[in-house]
Amino acid sequence: MTISILLAYLALGAGAGVLAGLFGVGGGLIIVPVLIFSFHALGISDNVATHLAIGTSLATIIFTSISSAQAHHSKGNVDWQLVKWLALGIIFGSILGGFTASLLQGVTLKIIIGCFVICMAIQLGFNLKPKASKSLPKAPGLTIIGSIIGWASAIFGIGGGSLTVPFLAFCSVPMQRAVAVSAACGIPIAISGALSYMWFGWGVEGLPSWSLGYIYLPALIGITVTSMVFSRLGAKLAYRLSATLLRRMFAIFLFIVGCSFFTQL
Repeated sequence: MTISILLAYLALGAGAGVLAGLFGVGGGLIIVPVLIFSFHALGISDNVATHLAIGTSLATIIFTSISSAQAHHSKGNVDWQLVKWLALGIIFGSILGGFTASLLQGVTLKIIIGCFVICMAIQLGFNLKPKASKSLPKAPGLTIIGSIIGWASAIFGIGGGSLTVPFLAFCSVPMQRAVAVSAACGIPIAISGALSYMWFGWGVEGLPSWSLGYIYLPALIGITVTSMVFSRLGAKLAYRLSATLLRRMFAIFLFIVGCSFFTQL
């Protein structure tokens, strides 16, 4: 692992951290596209670049989710009983998501992620939110929903906030509590998802040196170290701009990123 590569990922982590803090979203939506572009620049094969980006993103989310969950727990906002039933399904779904992704070609996976990013851009741009019209399902239903969230999150390389929060809001859970539960659920999503990508990617041809399956250690180290620090800077900058302006700016950013996936096909 050369110093120049590690420095590059320290810089990428700083940028991802600022954007995540500025726009108030999990880093996965930012980290996955950035990693895919950086892996292409390094000459890593399309067959493994997208899988490597997702697995590495999930690994970085382990650390950011723990930090975020601790902050919410200290304020007493985490409903751990709700987290428990969702997490049971999330763990299974994340492992299944890693297995599903391992069966897909890199190009197919890139198209799926591009579509997801564009959908998120539309949702943010038009501020589309589900109306609170249902109550929370019983424990078995929560576990089933958790498995769906875990499966999708592992495929997209995200911590699940963009899926968990809308579901909880639809079930009439107050937003502050929904965000806190989502942050806590990011831990099992990231851990089980990262482990599944490491397992299913072990020994695959075309992976660069310093990889553990579909987890690229230089990127993991660099992004983790700086993203957690620079996310605070982004959060401070966010107070100087209006929430509506931030949401629209990020929607435009995501739309451009999503479209860029298709220009590489």
